Amino acid sequence: MPPLSVVIPNRPPEASRHPSMANSITPVPREVQHVVAPMTPPLSPGHSDQGVDVIVVDAEPRYRGPERNVPQPSEAPAAVNTAQSETEDMDVEKQSPAMQQRPLRLLEDEQVHLQRSGLKLSDFEVRGTLGTGTFAKVLLVRHKTSASHSSTQQYFAMKVLRKTEIVRLRQVEHVNAERYILSRVSHPFVVDLFATFQDSLNVYMLMSYVPGGELFTHLRRARRFTPDVTRFYLATIILALKYLHSFNIIYRDLKPENLLLDARGYLRLTDFGFAKIVDDRTWTLCGTPEYLAPEIIQSDGHGKAADWWACGVLCYEMLVGYPPFFDESPYGIYEKILNGHIHWPRTMDPLSRDLIRAFLNPDRSKRLGNMNGGPQDILDHPWFRGVDWDALERREINAPIIPHTSSVDDTRHFLHLPLPPADEMPGLIKEEQPPAIHQRFDPIAYQFLEF
Repeated sequence: MPPLSVVIPNRPPEASRHPSMANSITPVPREVQHVVAPMTPPLSPGHSDQGVDVIVVDAEPRYRGPERNVPQPSEAPAAVNTAQSETEDMDVEKQSPAMQQRPLRLLEDEQVHLQRSGLKLSDFEVRGTLGTGTFAKVLLVRHKTSASHSSTQQYFAMKVLRKTEIVRLRQVEHVNAERYILSRVSHPFVVDLFATFQDSLNVYMLMSYVPGGELFTHLRRARRFTPDVTRFYLATIILALKYLHSFNIIYRDLKPENLLLDARGYLRLTDFGFAKIVDDRTWTLCGTPEYLAPEIIQSDGHGKAADWWACGVLCYEMLVGYPPFFDESPYGIYEKILNGHIHWPRTMDPLSRDLIRAFLNPDRSKRLGNMNGGPQDILDHPWFRGVDWDALERREINAPIIPHTSSVDDTRHFLHLPLPPADEMPGLIKEEQPPAIHQRFDPIAYQFLEF
């Protein structure tokens, strides 16, 4: 078999990616090189169809470390990821033109860029565990036959999802949607998916390994970012969401844990487990409590505007060090979001407040990014004055944080977790033999035919 060669057109080789999972991966804080550069060159409770509540809860809270001197409770809640079955036949209320418009392009017309032949799951060897979640884990793997070819990519991140747990937690639709979307999208600030596999126990997603770790780690080390640093990261996210929204893809899980830094310090939007193509609105309750828009909490139907709300929450968290709405329980967070009261630190400049207020407008028809001008209204906001958006998308601007790494397989920005037992990943350890004829129909495997 020829060596694995992954070609990323018009993209520098260091623009690697890393997958995420249903729950966040907590990386190990290590030394990073901080290079601050100007932005302007040269300037859950969900309901299943059987009526059973399904809640996926992170075991650890999102926030760790010393208590903060803020007017809210000092302890933040655990992140809760929830999902419920879709209901698409509800009456549609009056919406803004940005919500009603047809997609600028159809995802089904985009070329599938997965490598379908000449590659087997057993061609990879496991080198480490990068993180674990409710029904998924992410491994660092090396392609065995590419080691002697310096021109080919050797190290990847392999997202491993246990099929029985996906079915038990009723996440089949979300996992299949994640594969469908990632197999067709291509953007410098969006995670890359190269191939997918399945064996008798798991489904696998092969993605680029991004060594810089989560933005969450770097934000906790710095405690808060300056407006210039925040502007760099928020601008890259806006370009990624603008691209996804052009296909009517809503992301629905924006948070620092789902933003990874590559070797040059650029962000990669990862974990598309809650992403969905929505032409109008959807009613799934999913995401992380601190980042949920009011319309999601109120089951009022949501669309692209929910992502722009999350941008406002993220902007606030990067500038202040904690999100605008948090409490000891998810329901306390929901109440604060619906009340809409935001504590504004005296150190925050008026223009930053104006931007965040525009994103956190409870009226979707008046929310920045969801009005008549669409995302262009965001790019034209005075807070972004002077940003060269084209240069940023071409990755021509120096990133504010350059993660320190010593090699292509450096894992210092992730937890050093033990390797999973070999019997939990049968297809990775050795090539599985085809099942006997009377065992060939597997009702669980049947739900992941595309893998």
